[in-house]
Amino acid sequence: MQDEQGRDARRTPGARVSATRFSVLDRSRVREGHQGPEALRDTVRLAQDLEALGYHRFWVSEHHGVPGVAGSAPTVLAAAVAGATRTIRVGTGGVMLPNHQPLVVAEQFGVLEALFPGRIDMGLGRSVGFTDGVRKALGRDKHAAEDFAAQLTELLDWFRGASDTGVRAYPADGVRVPAYVLATGEGAAIAAAAGLPLVIGDLRGRDRMLRAVDGYRAAFTPSEWAREPYVIVSGSVAVAETEEAARRLLVPEAWSMAYSRTHGTFPPLPPAGRVEELAATGGMTDKERELYESGLRGHIHGTEEQVADALEALLKDSSAQEVLVTTSTHDRAGLLDSYRRLARVAGLPGAPEAAGA
Repeated sequence: MQDEQGRDARRTPGARVSATRFSVLDRSRVREGHQGPEALRDTVRLAQDLEALGYHRFWVSEHHGVPGVAGSAPTVLAAAVAGATRTIRVGTGGVMLPNHQPLVVAEQFGVLEALFPGRIDMGLGRSVGFTDGVRKALGRDKHAAEDFAAQLTELLDWFRGASDTGVRAYPADGVRVPAYVLATGEGAAIAAAAGLPLVIGDLRGRDRMLRAVDGYRAAFTPSEWAREPYVIVSGSVAVAETEEAARRLLVPEAWSMAYSRTHGTFPPLPPAGRVEELAATGGMTDKERELYESGLRGHIHGTEEQVADALEALLKDSSAQEVLVTTSTHDRAGLLDSYRRLARVAGLPGAPEAAGA
C-alpha cells in the first residue's frame, strides 16, 4: 500500500505540498504600454481570480516614487481588494513602518478590520524610501529603519490600548489584527522577540534564509499574537507548460531589477521578447547583462512536476507553514496561467483539472 501511495504522489504533483498554505503578494507592477491605474485594476482582478482558485491570502505592497510600481498606498488598495472579494484573507506585504506614524497605521488597520472582520492581515516591513529624494519627501532618513523594533512595539500597543499618551486608537483599540514581520535577516530576530509570524525571502539566498529561520525559531517568544513560531517563505514561482516558457515569465522582472541597479530607477516591465532581443543583439552593457542573468537565477520555475519537486525541497529544508508567491511579469495571461498551474501543484480546492485528466 505504501508503494502504491508513493506512485500516486509522483503522478500528482499537488499531493506532495498540499498540506502547505499558498498565498500571493502582488506588487501592482506597471507594464510598458499600460498605465498605473490599469495596474491597480489588474491587482484587484487577480485577487478575485486567486480567491476562486483557493489561495489563502492576497497581499499588496508599498512603494513610493517608483515608475514601475503603482501600489503606493497599500491600506487603500487592500480595502479595494477586500471589497471585491468575499473569503480570501487580504493584507499588506507590507506597510513600511518607518515611513509612518504607528498611530495612523493602527487606525487604518482598525478601519479595515471593522469593514472586513476576520479577513485582514497586517504585514509590516522595515524598509524606508528607495532614494534620498523619496526619503526626504517622506520626512525620513536612511537610519529610520534602525528604530523598527520600537516602532513595532508602539504599533502593537495601540491595539492593546496601552499607549502612555492617554490617546486611544479607535477603532483599533482592543482589536486583534494578525501582524506579520517581513524580513531578510535582522528582522527575523525582531519578529522572534515580538512573538510574531515571520515572512522571509527571497528564495535565491537559500542558505541565508534558512539560517534566519532557524534563528527565529530558536529565539521565538510566545505572545498574545502568536503562541508558536510561524514561517512564511516568499519568492518568485513561475509555472508553465515548458521550463523555457516558465523562465520567460521571469525575464521582465529580471531586466527591470538590472536596470534599476544601473540607472537608479525602477522602470515599467517590458515584454520578455524585447529583453531577449536586447540580450541577443548586444543591447546590454556588461554590468547590465551580469545583473540580468543573476536576476534569472535561483527562482522556482518550470513545469508542474519540476516546480513540485523544487517546492517539496524548499518545504523540507525550511519546514515553512506557508509559501507567499511574489511573481511579476509583463504577460498577465501567462501570470494567471502560472497561478492556475501552481494551484494544481498545491492541491488547492479551486484548481482546474489538468488537460486530458
